[in-house]
Amino acid sequence: MDQASSSKAAGPGLALPSKLAKISGVLVSLTLTFLGLTAITFVISRVMPVDPVLAIVGDRASNEVYQQVYLQLGLDKPIYIQYLRYLGQLAEGDLGTSIMTAQPVIEDIKRFFPATLELATIATLLGIFVGVPMGVFAAVHQGRWPDHIVRVVALLGYSAPIFWLGLVALLVFYAKLGWVAGPGRLDVFYDGIIEPVSGILMLDAALARDWDIFYNALSHLILPASILGTFALAYIARMTRSFMLDQLSQEYILTARVKGIPESQVIWRHAFRNVLVQLITIIGLTYASLLEGSVLTETVFSWPGIGQYITNSLFNNDMNAVLGGTIVVGACFVGINMLSDLLYRLVDPRIR
Repeated sequence: MDQASSSKAAGPGLALPSKLAKISGVLVSLTLTFLGLTAITFVISRVMPVDPVLAIVGDRASNEVYQQVYLQLGLDKPIYIQYLRYLGQLAEGDLGTSIMTAQPVIEDIKRFFPATLELATIATLLGIFVGVPMGVFAAVHQGRWPDHIVRVVALLGYSAPIFWLGLVALLVFYAKLGWVAGPGRLDVFYDGIIEPVSGILMLDAALARDWDIFYNALSHLILPASILGTFALAYIARMTRSFMLDQLSQEYILTARVKGIPESQVIWRHAFRNVLVQLITIIGLTYASLLEGSVLTETVFSWPGIGQYITNSLFNNDMNAVLGGTIVVGACFVGINMLSDLLYRLVDPRIR
């Protein structure tokens, strides 16, 4: 009994260092990932055939002015010194100043990123609440007409160019039918009426209880979110179908059916429960890809998001803005992956 008691008492003491080691490992992994992200992005921005000095002073500046700005930017230093200097600025929350807007890059990101976050979030939710049931429905009816319909819809949604879909949607639902609002996030009439709190127009309008602006923002959001959500829906539906087919062929499903368990419970409580971890991975990757890959949708619908901001900055040789925006999007990608890891532990006790 004494030995058992001592082993039980030692258990929590041994568990604490183990948990601290896991937390330390996660922090080290995050730090190394972020350093790798910033290093690769910084080096690419420096080796690109773009002269950041000319982007600032213009091609008509004198040689003296050019040399002065060149030294101020620290471009005479080795690239590793420039990188360490940039890391020091990042630690202070300084992403530099945008040439295009003449504003601190961090302020531009605060203004543009909520628009992308709003668009990608609604598109991902559409993909989850429509794509997951579609995938399960197709797997349950494998080889029959419902399965064929879902597969065709998923294939079209995954392969059709988003740029083309956006233009067609604008022509039909905005120009011809007038069912939804056009490009942009808000009608000009409502612009600047409510004070931005989160940067997400629908949320800010709801907080201000201005329902006219809320519905106007929703009307502008429907088309771009639906087009972007088509890609998410197609991908999630295809992967859900594949995961469910694998589970429905397992012996435990056959055993559950032999026992007389209702088919709905076999599908949702047994088979679907075992694909949740895989689905969380797919949904996380989809959400992250929409955050970084919504450039075409934002361009077609004149949506002032981070993708359009980075693209315009690149065309204007504004490397501070390109570098800052890329790092922020990359950090979001890493954060979403970490959140997925945490959700694994909540869904699957075996991982805990």
